[in-house]
Order: sequence, then structure tokens, then C-alpha cells
Amino acid sequence: MAKLNYAHMIEEIRDNAGTGDLMKARLVLSHFGDVDLKTRNRLVYELSRGKAEFSIPLLLFLIDEYPDVLEAMPIIKETLLSNLLAYPEMLLSFLKDPALPDKKELIRIAAELKFDETTPVLIDIAANTTDEAEIHLIIETLGHIGDPEATHTLTEFLYTGKNELGSAAVRSLGMVGTPTAMHRLAERMGADNEIDFLILSVFAEVQDRVSLEKLSETLASHYAHMRSFAKKELVKIGPKAVPFLIANLGRRDSDFLVHTLNVLGDIGDESAVVPIRKLLQNEPKSANVRFAAYEALALLPLRKGAYTLTAGLLDAEEHVCIAAARAIDQNFSNILGAGIKNLLRNMDDEAKHIVKIIIDSQADKVFLSLAEEDFFQELALIYLPLTHKDTLHHYHDLLTGNGFKDFAGKIAGEKIETTRSRVVAVDDSKMILNIYKSTLHQLGFDPILFEFPSAAIEWLQSEKPLLVLTDLNMPDITGVQLTKEIRKIYSGPELPVIMVTTQNDANDNEAAVRAGVDKIIHKPFNAASLQAAMAEYL
Repeated sequence: MAKLNYAHMIEEIRDNAGTGDLMKARLVLSHFGDVDLKTRNRLVYELSRGKAEFSIPLLLFLIDEYPDVLEAMPIIKETLLSNLLAYPEMLLSFLKDPALPDKKELIRIAAELKFDETTPVLIDIAANTTDEAEIHLIIETLGHIGDPEATHTLTEFLYTGKNELGSAAVRSLGMVGTPTAMHRLAERMGADNEIDFLILSVFAEVQDRVSLEKLSETLASHYAHMRSFAKKELVKIGPKAVPFLIANLGRRDSDFLVHTLNVLGDIGDESAVVPIRKLLQNEPKSANVRFAAYEALALLPLRKGAYTLTAGLLDAEEHVCIAAARAIDQNFSNILGAGIKNLLRNMDDEAKHIVKIIIDSQADKVFLSLAEEDFFQELALIYLPLTHKDTLHHYHDLLTGNGFKDFAGKIAGEKIETTRSRVVAVDDSKMILNIYKSTLHQLGFDPILFEFPSAAIEWLQSEKPLLVLTDLNMPDITGVQLTKEIRKIYSGPELPVIMVTTQNDANDNEAAVRAGVDKIIHKPFNAASLQAAMAEYL
């Protein structure tokens, strides 16, 4: 092969630029990869001096033929972009040109320049090509352009059955971001979990009315992982999501109400207080709803009307009473203290029950407000010796630190603990974990408690309890996913798993059984119901 004459090549390109001879110029540039960097730069410079209709196709040729030199020579792409910015009609012209078989670089440039005018041309190319890589690129480009006119075409790609194209269409409709685009995404939900997750993440980013409505409605999903994802995103969004969540409180679905109340509590916005109190005033039949309502109120600031919380101390379900006690403690006032004293003065069975609730819930402000009363000390000392050692030590330290040394002295003795079998309980609610602690202790077991499933998995790698109790709806790792991990370590006969949940959905129950859950029971539980469920496996 004859040695290339670099000077002759540069001169030829200069002449071709003057005459507009694309064919001869392309022949010269076919040797672009064989020349040194200095000559390459000079060739690009001579190209840039030609008319746009001459330089643009040749720059595209270089980009297509020599992609490996682009990083070292960003001037090629910069020159092309400069030409197209100066002559945007040329972009349309070249996109329409059937003589250009590969238009991918032009499509990428349309995305960078965000030219609305290219939308109909891109839609036409997508309709007439079978090249999936080009279609994928067009879908992404339509998203970057963000032209609402692309909504119909992007929606069609949601239903191709090809996940890569469908996922790209979801993201692009998210970038279009109009209410119509969000409605189209909402209509697509329900057929594919991977696509559904992607759509929910788009809703979490867009946060318009439609998106927030759909995210909030997802709390009623039949799939635990979908509900958990929606919960986490709604909490991140915060007060902006609260009006949509409050609207959920008018629904009758108890599971849906529980999930909504959980999110409202975690967001902690004061505007949720009145609607939650109204819900309680209507006396929901579901104890789980009442529990979730008081649990949410324990996380919210009640500026007035907190005295109404004392009604929860007399609820028929102990779980609800404990949640009410926590809400009272969080919003404690002298008025609340006086009301509780009146409930205890008779020292009857109802008073004994309320004192037990105050102790089990670790409502410390309430406990201290009553600590100087002889009748309260007498009632407290009936139950305190029966509690878990951690609870006993907690109240001893609380009383000592607040000047009640005589009272503390009455409960200061070390408890003689017999060896107890360990039972693991996993739940993302600290209140439920406290209930597990007192209930399992009452039943004669040593409770091992985990708020985060990941910590339980780590512990179980080296420890084997008698049994595991797990919630279903937990962020990051659901009860079903936790059980799958447990089954990698222990078989069913080796370590029984009981799921304890507010949810009673066929899809969830089926998934739980497939994962290796041995039994499903429903909240609220008490010592008797928990003992009955555990007795089958112990």
C-alpha cells in the first residue's frame, strides 16, 4: 500500500468543500483512521469550512465509521452540533433522508438539542423501522424532548411485550410528565411487577396530582412488595402527599386504612390529626385500624383535644390500649394526667388493666405523673414483678433518676430468671415489638426482637431460636422475603415461621406459604391466640 500523502489529503478535502463533492471527500476520509492526530484535526477543520449540507453528512460518516477516535477528538461532535444548531432544518432534512441508513447519531443529537420539531419525524421512523436498537433510542429521545405529542406513540410501546422497550417508554412518559402521560402509565399497571415498580418510581419523581393519587392507591395493592415501595416513597414525598392520604380515610377497606395510617404517622404532618381523630370517633370495627390510628397519633402533635385519647385506654383490644397509651404519653398534659388519675382511684380491675397498659407501653411521662400516688404504687407493684427484666430495670432507672427512690427501692430486687427458650419476633413497629416482649415473656419465652429484617437474618446465621414470628409489611425486606432467607438457613421442621399480620389477602398468603411460612395469624394477637398458634410447632 502506497504511503498516504497527508498534505494532498488536506488539499483534496479543501477543494471538495469548495465544490461540494461529497463522494470524493468520503473517499479521502475513508483513510481517516490511518493518519496522525494533527492531520485528523486539520481534515475536520477543512470540513467545518464547507457548507452545512457538505460538512454534516461527512461528520456523521466520521462518527459512524470511527467511533474509537471520538473521545480523543471531541471537536468532531462539537462541530456537528454547531452546524445543526445554526441550521436546525438540516437535522430534520437528514432525519428524513432515505439515503442515510443509520440515523442513530442524528437521533442522539435530537435528544441533546431537544428539538420539538423532530418529534413527528422520529415517530415516523419508529413506525417504519425494525431495528430495535434504533426504536429504543427513539423512545428515549422522545422522552428527552418531552413533547406531549409523543404520548400516544410512547403509550403503544408500553404494550409491545418487550420489557426493554416497555421500560424505556415508562421512563420517557415520566419525562413528558403531563397528567395524560401519568394516566397512561397508571392504566398500564397490574400486569408486570418490574414495569409496575418502574411506573411507581416515575410517580414518585413527577409528584403531580395523578401521580400522588396513584401512589396513594397502591397502598391497597394485593402485593406486599408494591405496598412497601409505595409507603417508602410517600413518606419521602412528605406533606405534599398528605391530602391524598387523608382522602383514603373515607374508604372501608381495613388493610388499606392501616397502611394509610402508617404512612400518615411516619410523615408526621399536623394536618392529619383531625381526620384521624374523626376516624376514631366513628369507632372502626377493625381493631387493627384503631391500633394504627392511635399509633399514628403517637407520632403527631395534638395541640388540642388530646384528652379524647383516654377513651383508647378502655378499648376491648389490649393492642389498641397500648397504642392509645403511647399517644397519650407523646401528647401528655396535666389535664390528661388528672383524667387518668380519676380512672385509677377505684383500684378495680379496670384500673389494674390500665396500669398494666401504662407499664407495657412504657408511657414514661404518664408513669411519672402518677408515681407519687400511693394507690398507683400499689397497683403498679402488682404487675411490675411479672414483667420482663428489661422492663423492670427500665422503671427502676426511671424512678431513681426522677427522685422516686423509695418507689424504686420496692422494685429494685434482681429477678431470678429461669432458662427460657428463645423466640424471635420481627416487626418494623416498635410498639408491636414492645407488645411481643411482654406477651412472650408472659408465656415463658425469652423474646429476641428485631425492628429490621436484615439484622434478624444476620443473627439467624449463627443462632437458632425455637420459632420465628414475623410481620408481612415491612420496608426494604418483606416478611415473605425474610422467610425465603430463613429457609436458606433452616428447613421448616428445623425452624417454624409464623407470619403475624394485619393483612388477609389471598396473593400475600399464597406467596407466604410458597416462601416457607408454616402458619399465618392475624393481628391483633393476645397471649392466648399467640400461645395457641405457637403450640402447634413446639
